[in-house]
Amino acid sequence: MNRRSVLRGGTAAAAGMLGITAVESGITPASASVDMYHVMGNPAETGEGLPFPKNLTHEEHRNLKTFDEADFVVFSNQQWDRFDESHTQDVRVHWPDGHYTDGLDPHVEDLKWLFAWAPNLKITSHPVRVAKGNLVSAVGVFKGTFSRPMPDGNGGVIPPTGKSFAMSMVTVGIFNRRGTMDEEFLFYDNLAFNQQIGLA
Repeated sequence: MNRRSVLRGGTAAAAGMLGITAVESGITPASASVDMYHVMGNPAETGEGLPFPKNLTHEEHRNLKTFDEADFVVFSNQQWDRFDESHTQDVRVHWPDGHYTDGLDPHVEDLKWLFAWAPNLKITSHPVRVAKGNLVSAVGVFKGTFSRPMPDGNGGVIPPTGKSFAMSMVTVGIFNRRGTMDEEFLFYDNLAFNQQIGLA
């Protein structure tokens, strides 16, 4: 797989998050951001966020807490042996460029690739969280620095630019009754990301 392709293309799920919020609350998507909450700026720049959702079932609350732990602690600290706490062994993970992996080990390898060139990568916040039944979604803010050579998937490397990035992303997880994800969808603006790290 050409790893650089992960950084190409572009898709975003902000509208999807707004739609999920609207469905959960029973209001129209057009009024979801205005009627329920104040209008936020870019959480990656402002640090803004909404409180933990109210009126969750026990399972919805558990799944959101699992999601927080997976991002803030397990991923950000590269605790790869703990990923089975939040993902099944045969999890399918969809990436923004359209490729997907089947199985926990291939997913972890994809994540390790990110740290190869941005060793200080962290997910710093979930400014928006939504849960409905077995569906969990969060806007996450990830930050880091392109400080080491980036493997290009073809045996070569892309020299580091030394540029830092701060991006919002959206993750949608489909949880099972055991409280782990069977499937995960990752979305972020690849063009904006490439621009921030100096590759576009």
